[in-house]
Amino acid sequence: MPDHKDLHGVDPRDDVATALHDLAAGATIAVGGVEVTLRGGVGQGHKVALRSIAKGEQVIKYGWPIGVATQAIEAGEHVHTHNVKTLLEGVEEYRYDPIDTAPEPLPGAAASFEGYRRASGRVGTRNEIWVLCSVGCVAQTSRRLVELAEKRFGERVDGIHAFPHPYGCSQLGDDLSHTRDLIASLARHPNAGGVLLIGLGCENNQIDALLESAPDLDRERLRYFATQMVGDEYETGLDMIGELVAIAERDKRETVPLSELVIGLKCGGSDGFSGVSANPVVGRVADAVAAAGGTPVLTEIPEVFGAEQVLMSRAKDRAIFDRIQTVVDDFKNYFIAHDQPIYENPSPGNKAGGITTLDEKSLGAVQKAGRSAVVEVLRYGEQVREHGLTLLEAPGNDAVSSTALTAAGATVILFTTGRGTPMGFPAPTLKIASNTPLAERKPGWIDFDAGTVLTGEPMDQAAARLLDLVAKTASGAETRSERNAEREIAIWKQGVTV
Repeated sequence: MPDHKDLHGVDPRDDVATALHDLAAGATIAVGGVEVTLRGGVGQGHKVALRSIAKGEQVIKYGWPIGVATQAIEAGEHVHTHNVKTLLEGVEEYRYDPIDTAPEPLPGAAASFEGYRRASGRVGTRNEIWVLCSVGCVAQTSRRLVELAEKRFGERVDGIHAFPHPYGCSQLGDDLSHTRDLIASLARHPNAGGVLLIGLGCENNQIDALLESAPDLDRERLRYFATQMVGDEYETGLDMIGELVAIAERDKRETVPLSELVIGLKCGGSDGFSGVSANPVVGRVADAVAAAGGTPVLTEIPEVFGAEQVLMSRAKDRAIFDRIQTVVDDFKNYFIAHDQPIYENPSPGNKAGGITTLDEKSLGAVQKAGRSAVVEVLRYGEQVREHGLTLLEAPGNDAVSSTALTAAGATVILFTTGRGTPMGFPAPTLKIASNTPLAERKPGWIDFDAGTVLTGEPMDQAAARLLDLVAKTASGAETRSERNAEREIAIWKQGVTV
C-alpha cells in the first residue's frame, strides 16, 4: 500500500512532490490522489515527477514554473539538475496585474510583547550598549573594549556588544555612502539603549560626516571619539560606556501591541523542505504581524529572481510595483555588469538538499512573506517608515542581508534553514528548522522545529506556536545564537578599493 507520509505536495497544479525521507526504487507512493512507482532512488527533500513531462515543457511547483525539462521525464522519476534547467536569463518585462490580498491574524496567538519604547517612538526588544566602528582599523580595539566593559558593567544592561567590520577607509562614492548609511542606521536601532561610535581619525568614513548623515540620532544616548585624538582609548571608551549604561539601566520594559514589532524574514542553508514547511510557517507569522499593524521585512533580492511577479502582483499600488521592478532590475544589472549570470544560485548545499533551480529557490523563499500586500520598498541602508510588508534591497548573503534587516529596523529576525548555521546578528535571531532531523541533530543552533507540518501539524497551529515564541523572544527570552555569543555584522562592499 502506498504511504501518504512518503511525499509532500504543495499545489494541485504541481508536476512534482517532495520526498519526506529517502525513498527506494520500485516503491509505490501517493500524494494528492496521484499514485506513482519510483523509477529510481530519491533522497529526502528531492522531487519526484507525478506525471510524464515532455522535453522542453515547464516543470511546475508551488503552482508556478521552476524550470524547463531538458529531457523527457517519466512519472516516478527523480527531478533535479540532471533533467531540469532554469527559465531565467536576464532583465524581463513585467506586468502590473494587482490581486486583492489582506493579511490574516492567527487566532489565539500572542497579541503583545514586553518592549522598550524609545524617544523616537520605536520599540526595542533588547536594552543593550552597542559599540560601532567607523573604520576597520579599530575593529580589535572595539572587541577588547567590550571585553573590559562587560566585566565592569555587564550586569546592568541586557548586554554590551561590539560590531566591528573591515571597511570605512579606501572607499569612494556610493560605496563609502552605503557603509556610512548602514552604520548610521545601526546607531539608531531601538535595541540599543546606548551607542558608542569609535573611529581612528584619518579614515574616509569620518565620524562628523556620519553624524551629519543621521541628524535624528538620540544624542543623549550617543558617545563617540577618534582613537588618534585621545591618550588611552580604553580608559576613554570605558568612561563613555559607563555614562551610557547609567542612562540605559533606567529603561524598563512595558506591554506593547504587535503593531510595534518589526520582524526580519531570512532564509539560509535552504533545502527542499524550506519552501513547504519553515518558510510558509514564517509567512503565516508575517501575515499575523502585518494584520496586527506590525512590519515584516523581506530581503535577499537575488532570491526573488523567478518569483518577482508574485510580489509585484501584491504591490499596494502602481508606485510600489514600479519600485519593486526597479530594485529587481537594478540587481539583475549589477550581476550583468560584472559578467555574472543572474541564475548562478542555488548553492551546492541547496542542491544537495533538493533545490534544483533559482526559480524554485525563489518561489520557496518568498513564502516567508505570506500573502500580505507589499506597502514599501527600501534601498540598502534605509529604515522602515510604514507598517506592513516591506521589501528591502540587499544580497542573499546571510550576514550581509541580516545586517541590512537589522539596520532597516528589524528587532527580531526569523531565519529559516534546512541545513543549519550557527551565525547570529545584532537583532535576536530565531533559527527555524525546515525538517525535524536538523532540529534534533543541532539543538544548540535551532530554536523552532517547523518540520512538524510535514508530518501532520496544521500550518496555523505551528505558526501560532512560532508567533508565541517570537513574542517571548521580543520580551527578552534568549535565542540560541545569543546564548552562543554569535553576534556579528557584515557590510555590502560594492565599489573599488583605493
